[in-house]
Amino acid sequence: MGIIDRIAMSDTNARVVLIAAALLIPAIPAAAQQTTLAIDPARTTVNFTLDAALHTVHGTFRAKPGELEFNSASEKLSGEIDVDAKSGNTSNGMRDRKMHKDVLESERFPDISFRPDHVEGTVASQGKSSVKVHGMFRIHGIDREIDVPAQVEMFKDHWSAAVHFTVPYAKWGIKNPSTLFLRVSDSVEIDLVVAGATVQHAAEYRGAAQ
Repeated sequence: MGIIDRIAMSDTNARVVLIAAALLIPAIPAAAQQTTLAIDPARTTVNFTLDAALHTVHGTFRAKPGELEFNSASEKLSGEIDVDAKSGNTSNGMRDRKMHKDVLESERFPDISFRPDHVEGTVASQGKSSVKVHGMFRIHGIDREIDVPAQVEMFKDHWSAAVHFTVPYAKWGIKNPSTLFLRVSDSVEIDLVVAGATVQHAAEYRGAAQ
């Protein structure tokens, strides 16, 4: 075989290798994106609404600093959104004392928290997404499994999520604060807007998919 034939064969082999590589590349999963979602209490609001016979009670809680970890490949979400139960405030001292002493028992159960474990739906890397978040909600020292709809907005360096859900506290064994002269609903509406900074990490696919 002459040198020209050997060069031609070498070029052919190189082309075969390149074609095979091109065919195999799509079959190799891309690196998953792991995102740390910081929770900034200054940008996070926790509002609650309780219907009463004569008026509607509005109140707030304060969130604590924390972090969530989201994996875009597995849709796993971990971490905790922690709220200071003692910070509950309806702008009425007598009502708030009753709420903390008889209903929340906030000295005994100082934390209200949500520990998410996964997202149902796709969270866009940039812009708005409508998803459901599954996890464990803890109030009055008891964990309960819940699914909540969430409106998520992702930016390059920060994020936010708005969540609305109902807590049927009387059904869950928490005392109803109704009195002989004032009747209130046996459930409370929660509006949570959580926000903070984001940090993107390139995670190995094998570890992300576990």
